[in-house]
Amino acid sequence: MSTATVEEPTEVVAAPEPFWTRQRRLGLALILLGGLAAAVFGALAPSEDARFTLSENAEGAALSINGQYGAVLFGVLALVAGGALFAGLLKRWSNALLSAGILAFVLSFLCWQVAGEFMPLVDTTDGTLQLALPLILGALAGVLGERSGVVNVAIEGQFLMGAFAGALVGTMATSVWVGLVSAAVGGMIIAGILAVLSIRYLVDQTVVGMVLNLFALGITGFLYERLMQPDAPTYNTPPQMPEWRIPGLADIPVVGPVLFEANLLVWVALGLVVVIHFGLSRTRWGLRTRAVGEHPTAADTVGIRVRGLRYMNVLLGGVVAGIGGAYFTLVATGSFTKNMTAGAGFIALAALIFGRYTPFGAFGAALFFGFAQKLATYLGAIDSPVPSQFLNMLPYLATLIAVAGLVGRVRAPAADGLPYIKG
Repeated sequence: MSTATVEEPTEVVAAPEPFWTRQRRLGLALILLGGLAAAVFGALAPSEDARFTLSENAEGAALSINGQYGAVLFGVLALVAGGALFAGLLKRWSNALLSAGILAFVLSFLCWQVAGEFMPLVDTTDGTLQLALPLILGALAGVLGERSGVVNVAIEGQFLMGAFAGALVGTMATSVWVGLVSAAVGGMIIAGILAVLSIRYLVDQTVVGMVLNLFALGITGFLYERLMQPDAPTYNTPPQMPEWRIPGLADIPVVGPVLFEANLLVWVALGLVVVIHFGLSRTRWGLRTRAVGEHPTAADTVGIRVRGLRYMNVLLGGVVAGIGGAYFTLVATGSFTKNMTAGAGFIALAALIFGRYTPFGAFGAALFFGFAQKLATYLGAIDSPVPSQFLNMLPYLATLIAVAGLVGRVRAPAADGLPYIKG
């Protein structure tokens, strides 16, 4: 007579959490930055008031603090925030702690630099948003493509075509709104070529994007020399986009003049951040887009038209990037020149990566890039010992750190850049 043996269930032991988690790495970085700020910025800052005026000049109300005291105080606050992150305190609020620590470090730096001077907050905030405006729109165009599984390196080309079409058609029609629509169409044309070559003909998406950037640079430069340059009044003097003021709200200190006395593109960009975030996270279209970007084969098996959705999202991204290109000619300068975007599309791509392929992340990264550029201009105006080139370099350095995974891996959608072959 045989007896059956019953195997006891094996106990599953969870793998221990590694010591150097993302939170601890960020905490250590903040501790080092806070210590640097308190020691170095505090020692270098003169014992004079740093004035942050609530207007566009030195007049009116201002927030004042002793430069040396402020540099040390905010440096210590950054160090404390880093220590809390490193110790694992307030895990639910880790992102808020990180943001507070970075803000404290920036304020420590500003107290050092502004001591004995003044910084107009309205001008700084408005300049930051204006410089970030095309980057926001370009990064959102990238979000629409990348979350669908299509790498959009052609943002620069879409910017250029949008800027050119906005200036040309806006001048000929003597209408800024016709120019804006034409800019969107110009961006969509480049996006359409990208979509056909990468989705239909399975050409490498990065190579296609770079070729389209060169194509846009060549054709806009050629038409500028042959058409616009010889007869600028007829072809290259587009009307400028007006600024609209919302009574009451525009009188709010600092924020009012920036957000409620602005041109249409400011509101379009801010609205698109919210709309695209809501669409990706709360709608059927967003669910299907994320599915196509992560696992197109599984999406196809449940009836989602993978290629059709990719076509639509890339074209929508082209419209958004084309509107971003309109900023250069209909808002910033008033005319088109060769290669006037000067690599802004690649900066928008860096903002997209730094923002972890999310609308709000891309928005924050674009603001960071814009603030760095505006601060470099301000420090150059007050003859700061800090080279402006160093500040302009910081956003790209931060992007490299993020991509390298030193503060947590930035993960693109799983099917990003991979052509889909049905069956």
